[in-house]
Amino acid sequence: MRDRPLFPMASPACLVDMHKIEERRDVRGWPAVAALAVATFTVVTSEMLPVGLLTPIAGALEVSGGTVGLTLTVTGLVAAVSAPLLVPAFGAADRRAVLAVLMAVLALGNLVAAWSPSFAVMVVARVLVGIGVGGVWALAGGLAARLAPPASVGPATSLVFSGVAAASVLGVPTGTYLGEVVGWRVSFVIAGGLALAVLSALVVVLPRLPVGGPVRLGGTLRLAAHPPVATGLVVVVLLVVGHFAAYTYVRPVLEDVSGAQAGTIATLLLVYGVAGIVGNFAGGLGAARSPRATLLAVSAVLAATVALVPVVGTSVPTAAALLVVWGLAYGAVSVSTQTWLLAAAPHAHESASALFSGVFNGAIALGALGGGLVADGIGLTAVMWLGAALAAAASPVLLRGRAPSAR
Repeated sequence: MRDRPLFPMASPACLVDMHKIEERRDVRGWPAVAALAVATFTVVTSEMLPVGLLTPIAGALEVSGGTVGLTLTVTGLVAAVSAPLLVPAFGAADRRAVLAVLMAVLALGNLVAAWSPSFAVMVVARVLVGIGVGGVWALAGGLAARLAPPASVGPATSLVFSGVAAASVLGVPTGTYLGEVVGWRVSFVIAGGLALAVLSALVVVLPRLPVGGPVRLGGTLRLAAHPPVATGLVVVVLLVVGHFAAYTYVRPVLEDVSGAQAGTIATLLLVYGVAGIVGNFAGGLGAARSPRATLLAVSAVLAATVALVPVVGTSVPTAAALLVVWGLAYGAVSVSTQTWLLAAAPHAHESASALFSGVFNGAIALGALGGGLVADGIGLTAVMWLGAALAAAASPVLLRGRAPSAR
């Protein structure tokens, strides 16, 4: 009698069915990745929206412009703290449902901000926005690997993070324009409506995204001590703090150094943002091959460009050229560092993304704060030197730190 095979072969019909399932997954995956990109666009736009609305908000709520600026700090700090805490709190819940809840919280925060009769209510609204930002960032980057075909994980991750770059080009300027035309409260209402629209899209196009088990807070914190992860997080801090220390004050620097007027600066920043989108996709392609080499190039180019702004950016054309290079370099930061961290923790993508989101948002707040202290204490040119020095410091960390294992 013939021995039965230990693992019976699947029937041709079964193989065909499995092939169809994979095809459906691939077809559905890209719309889902695109929806996540719109989600990151929405959360970053919501986080940064007060930038162009500080003056009218201050007038309506009867506080100073500096006080209104705290709405950015509050949102960034809440996002930084909530990201590593929320993922364990989600337990084993379906990530599609979790993202829907987070987008609902984001929408509520924007709508409360639009209604806020006092600065205290505005702060509560911005706390809600921070929770939405931290949670969505913590999940979105890691989900690209689950939604896209294996050969397309790099481009899919780049697409998810293109929402961050696009928000700097379209989201904040559009909100500012609407604030001038129809009022700052309507800008927040529109942001809330966009969050609800994204919620609906995520529910429709995302498949169910169960997890094998809950993510433990202790495991997430221990992951930060894993050498390749720790190296990646230090690089995030240096590059992001350095960038925001300098970029927060790029307008007054351009006014002083290149003599650019307000309208010209708006155009220059738009060009910077478009370059950032290009840099995002270029960085994604490079990081898919070698995260270390890509980040070394980013560190060197970013440091050199920021340092050259006060030296050779003495005319609008040279300032424009420097901003293009700056945008290309910084546009690659988020996707390259995220790729590094996901490769460093191949079996803990959610924990790595939570750490990434928390550290990134904390670095934004620290960069803006540190840049302000230096600008007030030493001067605007010193802010550029600070940003360049921090970006340059990422290179020795990359060279001496442990890189993710090749897969």
